[in-house]
Amino acid sequence: MPRRTTTMLASTLMLIALLCAGVLIKVPYSEMSPGPTVNTLGDHDGEPVLQISGHKTYPTTGNLNMTTVRVTSADYKMNLAEAVYGWLAHDNIVVPHDTLYPDGKTEQQSSQENAEEFSQSQESAKVAALKELDIPVKSQVVAATVFKNGPAEGKLHAGDVIKKVDGAPVKEWPDVAKLVTKHKAGEDVVFTVVPVKEAAAAEKAGKEPTRTEDVKMTTEKAKDGRAVVGIEAGTDHTFPFTIDIKLADVGGPSAGLMFALGIVDKLTPEDLTGGKFVAGTGTIEVDGKVGPIGGIEMKTVGAREKGAEYFLTPKDNCATAAKDVPDGLTLIKVDTIDDAVKSLKALRKGDTADLPKCTAK
Repeated sequence: MPRRTTTMLASTLMLIALLCAGVLIKVPYSEMSPGPTVNTLGDHDGEPVLQISGHKTYPTTGNLNMTTVRVTSADYKMNLAEAVYGWLAHDNIVVPHDTLYPDGKTEQQSSQENAEEFSQSQESAKVAALKELDIPVKSQVVAATVFKNGPAEGKLHAGDVIKKVDGAPVKEWPDVAKLVTKHKAGEDVVFTVVPVKEAAAAEKAGKEPTRTEDVKMTTEKAKDGRAVVGIEAGTDHTFPFTIDIKLADVGGPSAGLMFALGIVDKLTPEDLTGGKFVAGTGTIEVDGKVGPIGGIEMKTVGAREKGAEYFLTPKDNCATAAKDVPDGLTLIKVDTIDDAVKSLKALRKGDTADLPKCTAK
């Protein structure tokens, strides 16, 4: 066999072997890519994303799109060829599997956690939006979770309103842990609560609950040595009118800012966007603070592909996002919901020169 033919055959066989190895060899990586983006001012699957009743709403124009990232599932085993392609592709990011699914987290566990974070982000978005508009929201500390086999099981119930601990008033949910941990494990602690059924009945009647109960239980020692009673405290909000967010198959907390802005826009006589296509991302706290999110590069790409011209970017994500900005997209830095509202008002007026834009520094 001529040497040239032998060399070509050997090279072809080597290439086939490498391709087979690339397909067969599994690597501990996952992939992130641009996910769906939904206008919070519009409809999704045939119904409005934001549904408000019991309060006057106003027409809106333009877009306030929340953005998402699509990731490979926890049990998906990426092969070497896919990882190399992902590393070379501009619109995808390949990351270590443990970055997305730490401590061996399963797909079901991850989905449950994302669903809980998404639900909490909706609640925070409602509170932040109404506070931005100076609409009062009633808040109270509750037993959010009562753990099985803990001291509180059968004595406290999820939804019980916690008024005092050992006679000391409880104003915010962290107060509960602070007061309980003043005890040593094995000591008694007394919770003054409004039972969940009575609290619900009073809320339905539009009245303040008048009856409280004192509940005594014995603390136990947690793994870190602290005294605990086996509950997780949280905050329950009562809104002066109904706000429903209808968006399924989305998880995580990063849509909070855009939900809040959508609510503000619908409750504001002036059109917030001025008809412009604005997208964005960011977690939201009840005080209006905007927090950073993951996958910012994927979200800007997804937003621009859908037509966004401006992207509201959490301050702590700005440097990363500004390193590779899609053509035609302006990144606007926001630290609070008030920052975002002011920037949107400037856009509506055409005053873009002084917008707080993201830089790569």
